[in-house]
Order: sequence, then C-alpha cells, then structure tokens
Amino acid sequence: MSGHSKWSNIKRKKEAADAAKGAVYTKLAKEIAVAVKAGGPDPAGNSRLKDVISKAKAANMPNDNINRAIKKAAGAGEGDDYEEITYEGYGPGGVAIMVRALTNNRNRTAADVRHIFDKNGGNLGVGGSVSFLFEEKGVIVISREDFEDEDTVMGDALDCGAADFSADDEYYEIITAPEDYYQVKDALEAKGYTFADSNLGPVATTTAKVDDEETCEKLEKMLDMMDDNEDIQEVYHNWES
Repeated sequence: MSGHSKWSNIKRKKEAADAAKGAVYTKLAKEIAVAVKAGGPDPAGNSRLKDVISKAKAANMPNDNINRAIKKAAGAGEGDDYEEITYEGYGPGGVAIMVRALTNNRNRTAADVRHIFDKNGGNLGVGGSVSFLFEEKGVIVISREDFEDEDTVMGDALDCGAADFSADDEYYEIITAPEDYYQVKDALEAKGYTFADSNLGPVATTTAKVDDEETCEKLEKMLDMMDDNEDIQEVYHNWES
C-alpha cells in the first residue's frame, strides 16, 4: 500500500487500477514471477506467492492471467529475471518517500525514478536517507462497507495476533509485526475476511503535514507518475494529507 496518509492512498491505488487495468496486471505479473522464483509455484508452500495472488484477485486480475504468470515464471529459463531495488528521497514539502521497484534494467529504472523526483521538486537521496523514518510492519486493510461491525473486526484481528487496530469511516487498518503478517492474514481469511489492501513493508513512524495547496498538487502528481511507471511496484511515504 502506498505510504501512510492511510486511506487516501488506498483510494489512489484503486483509481489507478480502474483507469489502467493492463498496467496493474503487468505489475502483478512481475510480483508473481519474483515470488515463484523465490519460493516455487505452489502458493500452499509459498506465502509470498499466496499474498500476491490475493492482491491480484482483489484487483480483478483474471485467473487465466494469474495462472499464466505462474507457469511462465516456473518454466526453466523462461521470462525475465527481475531485480528488486529500493530508492529513497524527499518529495515537495519535505515528505519522505521510499520507492520499491522490480526491474530488468537497473539503469533505466534509476533514470526514471530520478526524473520523477526532479520534475516534481523532490530530491532522490542515497540508501538510508529516509528509511530511518520508517519501520517494517505488516498492514492489512479491510473495507467497512464489507464488514460493518467494528467491534467484531477489531476482536477478530486481535485474536488472530494483530499488534494494533485503527479505523475511520471507510476502512479498518490492522497492523502486525513483520514475522506475524502472513499468519494473521491467513487467520483472518479463514474467518471469511477479504481485504481492500495488504502489504508487508515500511510504515512511517512520523508524518509530514502539508497544508499548501500547490505543494499538495505536486505531491499528487509525483505519486501519480510513480503509479504509472511500469517498474515501480510500491510507494511508501509519510505524507499526512
């Protein structure tokens, strides 16, 4: 999930998914390929693959596409070998941004990411320049529209091993320790829950409040450009909009 202005990021991702299904499916196919090569083609024994398949289904990726991506990645010598790279920097208003990319061309992706930062008044930094502002956690988001009883959802989440729970008018956010993420997610799925979003990755420990309208527009444009880039899989930030 993108960053930590919480729910606005879920909305942005859903809007991007609706606007460009093909691009979203391409990114998910990359995730599937990396997961298969890391842990094999059987989701029962590969938690990362199981997680990606869950994301793909939530994005309405057809089962044929999912199965084709798994088979391609499992085929000996077939497909691209993707490298996972994390970029760090600051956006307009001093917002800390971490970008996770999967690429088969490191030079192309680095140039694209640098261009996005520069074009929108940001600065691409070196490794470690903003990561100290984030903490690795599992994040699971459930729509209130699908599960209306907040007390029940909170109780189930905590019973399943969640570390924290919060809610607003639209979503519930469940936080887990990194090592508990897959276990908590599996336990919630077993109880019948579906997820608006889920992710294991950096979560901001502090937020940056931006009130200036022009700066907010620049941030929105930067994040939209990152969503549109085929090599960028996830964007994490500490913007509190």
